[in-house]
Amino acid sequence: MPIDNEILNALRAVLSTEEDKFLHEPVFAGNEWAYVKECIDTGWVSSVGKFVDRFEEMLKDFTGAKKVVAVVNGTAALHMALLLAGVKHDDEVIVPALTFVATANAVSYLGAVPHFADSEEKTLGMDPSKLADHLAEIADVKDGCCYNTKTGRRIAAVVPMHVFGHPVDMDPLLKMCERFGRIPVVEDSAESLGSYYKGKHTGTFGKMGVLSFNGNKTITTGGGGAILTDDEELGKLAKHLATTAKVTHKWEYFHDHVGYNYRLPNINAALGCAQLEQLPEFLRKKRALAEKYVRAFEDVKGVRLFIEPDSCTSNYWLNALLLDTEDLTLRDEVLEKTNEAGFMTRPAWTLMHRLPMFEHCPRMDLSVAESLEKRLINIPSGAGLYVET
Repeated sequence: MPIDNEILNALRAVLSTEEDKFLHEPVFAGNEWAYVKECIDTGWVSSVGKFVDRFEEMLKDFTGAKKVVAVVNGTAALHMALLLAGVKHDDEVIVPALTFVATANAVSYLGAVPHFADSEEKTLGMDPSKLADHLAEIADVKDGCCYNTKTGRRIAAVVPMHVFGHPVDMDPLLKMCERFGRIPVVEDSAESLGSYYKGKHTGTFGKMGVLSFNGNKTITTGGGGAILTDDEELGKLAKHLATTAKVTHKWEYFHDHVGYNYRLPNINAALGCAQLEQLPEFLRKKRALAEKYVRAFEDVKGVRLFIEPDSCTSNYWLNALLLDTEDLTLRDEVLEKTNEAGFMTRPAWTLMHRLPMFEHCPRMDLSVAESLEKRLINIPSGAGLYVET
């Protein structure tokens, strides 16, 4: 039997075929309506209200971060985090080539230049060892800063992205950044709420981390994001800048920095509070769904389900199949057949260096990311797809 048919049969064995199965639909099964209605009934729907503070406190409790600042989306969170990490115009920021475009876009918002790094297959994320070898060839540390000797630009930050919720191997990455002039680490944890590296939540290893609560994430606020940090003063500054840098006063409008209108509205935070109350159950169901997929695909030749790296606990935000061969024709045949059958599947993102606005950016050898791009297929992964048996 052709592999595309075998993959389709494995999906049918896990998921019912009564209706189309989307990649990641939100589940609203708790206090969402009650909390949102309270916002509407009281009129507190904008950037001030009790649910914003509650949402930030709940995220602190869940992630272990000392300070959390809720903002309008994950891209705004990353923009703000890079700004506070000290990234400036014409700096370089190392980001993975295999990532969602927002990672590179946020670098560009600051007038900085993305510098693309390769992935490792065991995590799908940034490869610390290969990046260390690359920097040993092209970088020089002067006056406590790391410079790209080929471009003359300062390498101002490294942004590991936890792909589909699977944690990057953070220990060697942090050691590498320390070695090359203490390069600040800003974690793109947009997809990894509920994921842990060696028992510690993603987004809490670097100078800052960011989360996303888009409609397709593990929990959603409609739109929304958050900045995580253990530096409480930095967190206070993030909150100030994200609120247009307005100095608190009974009536006066005075702003002491160039600020950003990035604060999360109360009505979105209300939705997030209700979602966070259900997060442990969402994570349980997503893990159980991944286990079903493992069993369904274990006898399908030529493909495997990606599972969490060693010493990690993944939220399995999006389950991923990896084909054994680099065959775009086969990958697209699988995508075509599964989507026609009502199972929403998708390939990995187009690699960043293939996009027209980033094609001239500096990069290392990207052979692993290029291989993954040809072999990776995401399959339906929402918590609502798991049915108890």
